[in-house]
Amino acid sequence: MNPYSLLRPALFTLNPETAHNATLNTLNTAQRLGLTALLPRPASDPRTVMGITFPNPVGLAAGLDKNGDCINGLSALGFGFIEIGTVTPRPQPGNPQPRLFRLPEAQAIINRMGFNNHGVDTLIANVERAKFKGVLGINIGKNAATPIENAADDYLICLRKVYAHASYITVNISSPNTKNLRQLQGGDELDALLAQLKAEQEQLAAAQSRYVPLAVKIAPDLDTEQIKQIAALLTKHRIDGVIATNTTLARDAVAHLPHGNETGGLSGAPVRDKSTAVIRLLAAELGNALPIIGVGGILSGQDALEKIQAGAALVQLYSGLIYRGQALVGECAAAIKNTHT
Repeated sequence: MNPYSLLRPALFTLNPETAHNATLNTLNTAQRLGLTALLPRPASDPRTVMGITFPNPVGLAAGLDKNGDCINGLSALGFGFIEIGTVTPRPQPGNPQPRLFRLPEAQAIINRMGFNNHGVDTLIANVERAKFKGVLGINIGKNAATPIENAADDYLICLRKVYAHASYITVNISSPNTKNLRQLQGGDELDALLAQLKAEQEQLAAAQSRYVPLAVKIAPDLDTEQIKQIAALLTKHRIDGVIATNTTLARDAVAHLPHGNETGGLSGAPVRDKSTAVIRLLAAELGNALPIIGVGGILSGQDALEKIQAGAALVQLYSGLIYRGQALVGECAAAIKNTHT
């Protein structure tokens, strides 16, 4: 039996944000006491993506551990890689609470956290303290107070600071919870941003004698032409990977449910097919130019397999963990064990 199925009812009696923090604290404590050594681990299934060898293709998506507070604990859950953040140059509290809502009938979550984090310097200090030696992605964003026309400045600050500490860096331009952020996915804005980030990446690689790949995280709420344009720009600027997708603004699947019309990004089962459709179209446009990391609505091994079959090289989990627990990691790893894109 999945032990998490026994714990989940108690966790779900708590405010979602309280439950989130309690789970991370418990995981850290369990790891420190050596209890996480008892957890099952997926079989080794190495994949080389973006020039990095991942021990297995199932990762943790950004957002669960925004500050890198729980890297050691999360590393015990069997992930092939962990992505922390989104982090911004300066600390910010995010949006007012409540800002996180469960929709259990739909196996979904709505959040409007708003990049709440302690700032990039705190994240780096946490990374330096962590014992984790595996693949670590760091997801970067802009402060809410930074005008959108100056967004590149924030991304460049974070890129410079996290570069030495990351296995790869994700540029988050697709959260719906920072005003105007998603307009950075538009043609001219994205072209200019990617040009600056790529130039900085090349300078940092030369200065530090170490190349750290750059990935861009995009939204599921893009039409075909927008996806084609993004694919062309990612290729033009030799970006190393793309993460598809972030949360959706669509509410058609949940509008009838309690909290279904809360403002924010919807994740979990309702975004699964939208995300997979974006992956499929991206794969057709990109060919082998750069790899796709698939995320969105993975609540079973079959869901993970569908992402791989659509063209993803790796997958990431988040909302599925809230509903399924650690068993989902092994289930997804087993489902895609014998697939190689």
